[in-house]
Amino acid sequence: MRTNPLSPVFVGRGPERAALAEGLAAADAGGPQAVLIGGEAGVGKTRLVDQFLDEARALGALTAVGACVEAGADGLPFAPVSMVLRALHRQLGEELTRAATGFGGELARLLPELGEPTAPMGTARDVEVRARLFELTARLLESLAQERLLVLAIEDLHWSDRSTRELLAYLFRSLQRGRLLIITTYRSDDIHRRHPLRPFLGELDRLRTVRRLELDRFTRDEVRSQLAGIRGSQPSDDLLDHVYRRSDGNAFFVEELASVSCGARPGMISDSVRDLLLVRVEALPETAQRVVRIAAEGGSCVEYGLLRAVVGLGEDELIEALRSAVGASILIPQDDGSYGFRHALVREAVDDDLLPGERSRISRRFAEVLEAAPELVASEQRPARLATYWYHAHDPAKALPAVVSAATDARCRHAYAEQLHLLERGLELWDSAPDEVRSGLRVAYEAESYPLCACDDPALSFLDMLAEMTLAARFAGEPERGLSVVKRALRVLDTMEGVGHPLRAAWFWTERSRLTRWLGRGSGWDELGTAQRLLEGFPPSGVHARVLTEAAAWGAVHQPDEDSLALAERAVELCREVGDEKAEVDALLSRGALLVEIGRGEEGLADMRAVAERVKRFDLVAAFTRSHVNLQSVLESMGRSDESLAVANEGIRLAHRYGLRDTQSWIHGNRADALFSLGRWDESEAAAVDARRTAQHPVTVSLAAERLVRLALARGDLETAETELALMSEHGSVAPQYAHPQAHYRITLAALRGRILDARQLLAEAIREGLAPGTGVYTWPMVDAGAQAESAARGVPAAEPGASEAIAAIREFAATLPRRYPVWAAWAQLVEAELRRADGTARAADWAAVAEAFDGLSRPFQRARVELRWAEALVAEGDRERAAELLARAHAAARPMGARLLVEEAERLAQRARLPLTPEQARAEGPGGDASFGLTPRERDVLALVAAGRSNRQIAEELFISPKTASVHVSNILAKLEVSGRGEAAALAHRLGIVGAERDATPAA
Repeated sequence: MRTNPLSPVFVGRGPERAALAEGLAAADAGGPQAVLIGGEAGVGKTRLVDQFLDEARALGALTAVGACVEAGADGLPFAPVSMVLRALHRQLGEELTRAATGFGGELARLLPELGEPTAPMGTARDVEVRARLFELTARLLESLAQERLLVLAIEDLHWSDRSTRELLAYLFRSLQRGRLLIITTYRSDDIHRRHPLRPFLGELDRLRTVRRLELDRFTRDEVRSQLAGIRGSQPSDDLLDHVYRRSDGNAFFVEELASVSCGARPGMISDSVRDLLLVRVEALPETAQRVVRIAAEGGSCVEYGLLRAVVGLGEDELIEALRSAVGASILIPQDDGSYGFRHALVREAVDDDLLPGERSRISRRFAEVLEAAPELVASEQRPARLATYWYHAHDPAKALPAVVSAATDARCRHAYAEQLHLLERGLELWDSAPDEVRSGLRVAYEAESYPLCACDDPALSFLDMLAEMTLAARFAGEPERGLSVVKRALRVLDTMEGVGHPLRAAWFWTERSRLTRWLGRGSGWDELGTAQRLLEGFPPSGVHARVLTEAAAWGAVHQPDEDSLALAERAVELCREVGDEKAEVDALLSRGALLVEIGRGEEGLADMRAVAERVKRFDLVAAFTRSHVNLQSVLESMGRSDESLAVANEGIRLAHRYGLRDTQSWIHGNRADALFSLGRWDESEAAAVDARRTAQHPVTVSLAAERLVRLALARGDLETAETELALMSEHGSVAPQYAHPQAHYRITLAALRGRILDARQLLAEAIREGLAPGTGVYTWPMVDAGAQAESAARGVPAAEPGASEAIAAIREFAATLPRRYPVWAAWAQLVEAELRRADGTARAADWAAVAEAFDGLSRPFQRARVELRWAEALVAEGDRERAAELLARAHAAARPMGARLLVEEAERLAQRARLPLTPEQARAEGPGGDASFGLTPRERDVLALVAAGRSNRQIAEELFISPKTASVHVSNILAKLEVSGRGEAAALAHRLGIVGAERDATPAA
């Protein structure tokens, strides 16, 4: 709340002013910054902000201030942001209008001065338009902050609506450029454990561009300085002691005590804080006291015209009363002509002092005046203000329609949390409102295919309200509350007499399925099945199209088979029959994905490309959020990474045009997949970082971490992999596209840490889950991770128990997986070759076949790995020349990708087998190379016995040497082969053919 402080002297706050100056300097250098200032009520947050804004303006900054609404407009969304934009518009005028060119109609929802709000682009869904509104707000601020230093202050976040908090969080995360500093204040003493601001502050603490300051109370010396500034002279020790003791260093209380203490005995002040705050008010003339009491019930700020009409005084008499209140520093005039309290604590004290009947009478008077003269209040505030006044007037007949109207306005402004709050208030009022009010009430105008009644039946109007609440809860990210509303609606439907309302019930069951999946409480299929049964025997409708489209989308993720395809086919037909374009494009995308899954790839791609073309041609924003993302994904799944990359590049341009930042994150993530497959790992990392930067929801944050896990594991950076894997795991899902990659990375990490038993268990658990195998791009790599773990552990004693059973289980599961596309078939051959390596039966011919399967698939990492394995097998079979060629090629391919583990494995094999990796090494080595692996004949004898499982004492007895000599030979062997133990040495000896399966009983001389 803005104040005219009594003290002309600014006291203290040195560290806080320095931190603000740092933030200003960083912003002026081109990096958007944010500072959050907390402190108890009255501690001096606003005074600090005022002082800083004066200093910023002196340095040439443009400033604007907004404040969250304390009272008088429950459910009013974006109020402080609108105030800031309006202040900027007053100062910049046409410059701001030009900066909003092309999207001013959408920003008009926040700044009506830009004109009438435009209709959503291309039948965009509510949530997509909201995301676009947030992104366009960020773009506007970035644009305005290019030419000047911009400092914005938003006060009293503890009263903020959720939509404002979400928009601010979006800005803090998303602003990337511009000379912009945003300052916010909040009462820290109001932030109890369940206060909605607490998680908001916790989220912002993780952002490097956001800093938090906490204001402490004044010290005794600072109170002395403040009193000296107020009084114009140094206070006496008695007065200082009295004020400091009573105020406890709270700056606002110091001012109040100082003003009352002037010429009065200290004992005159009541011990009650409220009484202290009312002292000034009670000293006013009676007429001025009445105006102040009415203003307190009117809200944080009250327009002059509205206040005049409610008070009922003549203009001269009202102005005289206001002059008294302003002169006593109780009310202060605002820039827009309204009046507000000098401090919220004063308004709260005055409002608390009203009698219950007095409070409701004043609220009624505000409501009646505003209803008769709506022009007295800004259009964007009118519905919420009217709803609040009627609600506090305790008149359900008037309050219910006003609350519903305000909820509709909140939805139009994409403030779904506020819409949900208002609709919940409507439910509270419903039973108390007369039948004639409920019967004619139009709760909603469109509710995603729900059959709204638009009739005089109060029971059906009530269901309309529950349907609208369900959507509001979903859009607001409140699945728990949404599920509660759905269950209530289904109970109401069960109790209705007559034939019932199967279409309405089916709609609610479909929503229950969606919310159940969102909350992770099941697959949601039973609920969809109930919805489909309810529709049997009824003519096609929008509800039919919605239910079948949702069922088809479920099948594409959870059960990609012919039955799901049949559902998708029927969904497409129904959508066309009932003319539901939104549902039709969703059904086409699901059908396309399912066609790809069952092996009819070109048909599926045709569906998906057709939707992508419609998106570009008609700006179908709602479809775009799936079209390009899904098309990218299926192309990558089929091994067509170059095509996937082309779609991604087009999708990024469209996502920026539509202002859909979270969709950008999906596309960047899919782009990272394609680049990884193509071996362009540095570019893949950059795309994954972009995915993280643009992620707005837990799912996309998790998916960005997934791409970074994969890169870290491939590079051998296990610490980073563990960190990113923990972040990835924060969003859990039973769908294969989430569950299988997570299992894949956990298995790989366990294997690289040497925990083969953990790796086995992780794969066994994933297999036991019984999930549909999903697309090859998710499931085959998981199975391959298990096969690699067994292959790498061959010969390790701890891995021997259960090894054959684990290998058999992997083979059995792999046999159930599809091989419909060349890349899937190549994965299948790779898995089998690794399993043969694990059980000791792999031959060079096996790896040659895998290499042939990967030919032409643009998978350089897998190809390099296969050539390394092939070279290893050729060494064991004695074909050293061909092995050297393949090993050098694998090494040369792995190095530029940054595949550190693969590079190191190639170098170890080259060293052990004495094979050259470069032409220079080949010339130095000479023809033929060295097949002894650096071991002496005696060491080869010892290694053969180590491979047979002999102890040092047994080796000594068989070779007629001492146990100590045997121990020395074993140590030399481990060093030369660069292995850590006897088991690894034994496994390597068998794999490279250093020892035969059978050893000659006669030892070497």
